[in-house]
Amino acid sequence: MSKVSGRTERAARAGETLIEVENLKKHYGGGGVFAKPSVKAVDGVSFSIKRGETLGLVGESGCGKSTLGRTLIRLEEATDGTISFDGTDITTLSGEALKDWRRNAQMVFQDPESSLNDRMTVGEIIREPLDAHDWKTKQDRQERALDLLTSVGLREEHYYRYPHQFSGGQRQRVGIARALALEPEFIVLDEPVSALDVSVQAKIITLLEDLQDEFDLTYLFIAHDLSVVRHICDRVAVMYLGKIMEISETEELYEDARNPYTRSLLSAIPHPDPSASSRRITLPGTPPSPRDPPTGCQFSTRCPAKIQPEEYDHVEDDVWDAIERYREVVRERSRMSLGTVDRLKRHVGRFSAYDDIDETVADLFGDVDVPEDVSEHVEAAAELVRDGRPEDARSHLAEEFNGVCDLRRPELHPVGDGDHMSYCHRHTDEYGDVEPVIDRRTRDT
Repeated sequence: MSKVSGRTERAARAGETLIEVENLKKHYGGGGVFAKPSVKAVDGVSFSIKRGETLGLVGESGCGKSTLGRTLIRLEEATDGTISFDGTDITTLSGEALKDWRRNAQMVFQDPESSLNDRMTVGEIIREPLDAHDWKTKQDRQERALDLLTSVGLREEHYYRYPHQFSGGQRQRVGIARALALEPEFIVLDEPVSALDVSVQAKIITLLEDLQDEFDLTYLFIAHDLSVVRHICDRVAVMYLGKIMEISETEELYEDARNPYTRSLLSAIPHPDPSASSRRITLPGTPPSPRDPPTGCQFSTRCPAKIQPEEYDHVEDDVWDAIERYREVVRERSRMSLGTVDRLKRHVGRFSAYDDIDETVADLFGDVDVPEDVSEHVEAAAELVRDGRPEDARSHLAEEFNGVCDLRRPELHPVGDGDHMSYCHRHTDEYGDVEPVIDRRTRDT
């Protein structure tokens, strides 16, 4: 099939589903008798990408964005789940079938310096995938590389230069040209402009948009800059601790985010008018370890809209917030390994390594009116921590204060218009809506 006819066919099929991901998981480690728990980098993700579309993927550092992108193009092997590319489950491909498929999926990496081999000329770098796939003749491969150089805004004389002779933006253009060499249908863009100056970012973004139109490309655009994502993406998926929390058309998500985590991310975008008040949602603590994620909703340890257990509906918001912060401290203590001396001290009742738990209790609960039924459990957990048994303290607090968010994974619920989906128990009739709770627990800043 010729280049022109191939593009014409792709254009005619625009809008069809190209990538279909079902319950995709990527875990690292684990499996041995003495091994640590596995790292759940991607933990049950499902979504689709249409032909010619740009799907944005955003979230905090460490949420699994890059791992997901690498798994989609088989740079990482999936632990479980399926990745359907134009109707074919690519997780089952091997040998020549896998090599043939790799022509259709490429990646542009975040760092334009480390992703290019300084010992190779620009021409050799762009030509490398063509050589690997034995594409036509050597002369044809050189001509293809020269054409790609001009397509990404560089000149033919750059063919014999080395990466260190170029600026960051020019190096990224080389990386883009390399990704286009085999005329792929799908490209994963892993934060392609985050390492570049703002002025250069704009040029690269414009280039990517122009190339998408010219070559009928489909993008997964991974980024942490929400303003860039809004500019280039058709739809946006928000990721947290290995799970997609919300996915929607771009403008609908930015104008009417429904998930508590998405709202917190969007609230951090600087407002163009510094004198105008804006509601900033400040999340406490840090994301849990992917080795020890929450049993229920991944966001439950930091969520401002977390559902309280029915028996504690009478507890005021400030007390409930203190309970959640206290549980986080105890969780962190439970992950710390004791040395031999501390274990011996614990055995003879002289353990003192965690005496500072009393200061934590005073800091968290000293200025709030704590009900008696809460206070007794706080003190019981503190006593267990003082005795060197933070795991038991963690279990005690979980047994007493766990609610639906701690115990059960939510589902992606349809919200708003179209294919707007959000991962939260609050979207069911039983538990009400997200917004009133967030409004009550946050303040104008």
